[in-house]
Amino acid sequence: MPKVVKAAPKKAKALKQIAIYGKGGIGKSTTTSNLSAALVDLGYKVMQFGCDPKADSTNTLRDGSYIPTILELLKEKGKVSAKDAIHEGYRGVYCVEAGGPSPGVGCAGRGIITAVQLLKQQRVFEDLDLDYVIYDVLGDVVCGGFAVPIREGIAQHVFTVTSSDFMAIYAANNLFKGIQKYSNSGGALLGGVIANSVSSGYQKSIVDDFVARAKTQVIQYVPRSITVTQSELAGKTTIEANPDSEQAAVYRALAKRIEAHEKSATPSPLDPQELRAWATSWSDQILAARQGEARSAGALI
Repeated sequence: MPKVVKAAPKKAKALKQIAIYGKGGIGKSTTTSNLSAALVDLGYKVMQFGCDPKADSTNTLRDGSYIPTILELLKEKGKVSAKDAIHEGYRGVYCVEAGGPSPGVGCAGRGIITAVQLLKQQRVFEDLDLDYVIYDVLGDVVCGGFAVPIREGIAQHVFTVTSSDFMAIYAANNLFKGIQKYSNSGGALLGGVIANSVSSGYQKSIVDDFVARAKTQVIQYVPRSITVTQSELAGKTTIEANPDSEQAAVYRALAKRIEAHEKSATPSPLDPQELRAWATSWSDQILAARQGEARSAGALI
């Protein structure tokens, strides 16, 4: 009688959960949606999870159309099936919006907590056999519901979108403090910085200097581009609307780096005095360059 050789059990697919943070208006949702579209083009099954109360994270994946949020559905029906909250977008990207309360009422982070609990209880990630879940999270604050992907270790890797502007860097530094705080209790770690709207030498130098001081890395530089503006006015990502553009190539490069990224770390945020001194130093350098007093720095401007 021939010996029966049992097949090795199939190894479960590793789901990669990523949180993209950034201050309002920095281009976080633009970056996230183009990342989702680029990952789908690479053959992955992706869910984009909008965690902003404005519920506008996924609209460029759906020709500019908005979807009902989980909080809206709960208010309307009392009980929600995940199927009612998940809508397909570009090439099958699964789109979810957590939503938030009416302006001026309640906790804006409540939608994230409720939405995460709902999808986990209904085993949505497993049933859809996802490769990536990408959380698009408002990064002006990292308390309450907005900290859930970090605090509870739901996301394995956190990336923050910043520019060379001080308030964007200030918000990124605050996020680093949150990651540092929760890192010893199983919280998500920092994968790096996505430098958005970086189109000149001095902008790149400012971001590079901050990143080096915070002991992290730039995962991708994304220049400012009118292609993005045109694409979003058409209700689409750059990947969909202008797939052969230089900007689409930048987003594809970002997707490849996210795909390859495995090891995140705890950042070293600057304390308020250090951050203020650092910013003043850069202000002085730029002023000196503009006045012709610093030729090396002037070449960057």
